[in-house]
Amino acid sequence: MIPLTLAEIAQAVGGSMHDIPDSAVRVTGPVVRDSREVAKGALFVAFAGERVDGHDFAAAAVAEGAVVVLAARPLGVPAIVVDDVQAALGRLARHVIEHLGATVVALTGSAGKTSTKDLIAQLLDRIAPTVWPEGSLNNEIGLPLTALRADAATRHLVLEMGARGIGHIRYLTGLTPPRIGVVLNVGTAHIGEFGGKEQIAQAKGELVEALPAAEQGGVAVLNADDPLVRAMSSRTKARVVFFGESEQAQVRAENVRLNERGQAVFSLRTPTGCADVTLRLYGEHHVSNALAAAAVASELGMPAGEIASGLSAAGPLSQWRMEVTERPDGVTVVNDAYNANPDSMRAALRALAAMGRSAEARGGRTWAVLGAMAELGEQSFAEHDAVGRLAVRLNVSKLVAVGGIEAAWLQMGAYNEGSWGEESVHVSDAEAAIGLLRTQVRPGDVVLVKASRSIGLETVALALTGQAPGGSGTDAAAREGAAR
Repeated sequence: MIPLTLAEIAQAVGGSMHDIPDSAVRVTGPVVRDSREVAKGALFVAFAGERVDGHDFAAAAVAEGAVVVLAARPLGVPAIVVDDVQAALGRLARHVIEHLGATVVALTGSAGKTSTKDLIAQLLDRIAPTVWPEGSLNNEIGLPLTALRADAATRHLVLEMGARGIGHIRYLTGLTPPRIGVVLNVGTAHIGEFGGKEQIAQAKGELVEALPAAEQGGVAVLNADDPLVRAMSSRTKARVVFFGESEQAQVRAENVRLNERGQAVFSLRTPTGCADVTLRLYGEHHVSNALAAAAVASELGMPAGEIASGLSAAGPLSQWRMEVTERPDGVTVVNDAYNANPDSMRAALRALAAMGRSAEARGGRTWAVLGAMAELGEQSFAEHDAVGRLAVRLNVSKLVAVGGIEAAWLQMGAYNEGSWGEESVHVSDAEAAIGLLRTQVRPGDVVLVKASRSIGLETVALALTGQAPGGSGTDAAAREGAAR
């Protein structure tokens, strides 16, 4: 964060100062909500959660070096007291953004936000200092915390915006007004909460409505291949740039194919030229994500050749998203267990099928270890049934459906689609899945693990790769309860 005095912070958030001997003292460290992350000069934000009240850790945070606490009540330590801590955090983020010279790039969509955010960030960081969120910090708490990591040197701020309903993205754009807005797709994630794809499109389109007009530099980057996204061009005053495989797209992919490892290879065409790309990410669905990133980079002055080079070098930055581990014994584990919805589940299965083609040539098999997709409402049965059927149609060797009724629907779809009833099995929980896989997986096999975040199916992938749960680091996005 840019250095601010306690008096400036209190004015920005509309708070009152308590137990502060010198209001001219500056916050020079990070803004954090976890007392374990406090560093010298930090601002500690005390949230009262369902299980833990941050106010109880205020004294410890100050003892560790925090200059002040943003709190809902006086605490006997230096504090700026406000009526609503979350709203105050947002106001502080808005204040900092207004004093930065950074270009704010915001993106949303039903699927692929985090992977695309990581691609955009890796491209833009080649041009100038760039700040972006770890994982999926995309809600009313995670987004301002990310924005407050920007400082005077920051030139690009890349933000992911999720939504659980109408008005959520409008609120987020009010905290961190973007100049460039990207909408990836409108799918079926959380359709049970929204009520339908048209309502999802209404919510996602709030991003392009918030952009400045074209003459003020506003740019809406829209997916030409998604009709509901393409239609958002009428909802913005910003200049529109399309990406996709459509002829309408100014930034598009041609000659798309998958190599023997299941990674996409294509020719990138931008207004500045053409260049070949070989992604390090797995699955054809990442082509659209890469094109969105390329469109943003092109708008910010990066030539086609450099974009292609950057995309070809970019790797996964966020854990449990098509995270591929090759074991010494030749088993490949694909941990995509961070989250799931019908669109991302289909994409992951197609990626597994592509990876499996080379595995089968070596005598290997493909395993899809799948759990429930949450918040699908009345469409839950049909969507789980369809995913189970797709696994069989893609010739996945074995579907292991893990969990309760939704998993039973997955397995039944596969059973009804299959020829012999041997293409699928239903197990009760992750431990049962681990036991099954440990006895039956053999060298050369490829194992995909995927489910909604609440299912916790990453434990299966971690067990198969010899990692303890949480062994790859604490997932801040999970703590934030990221929105979609």
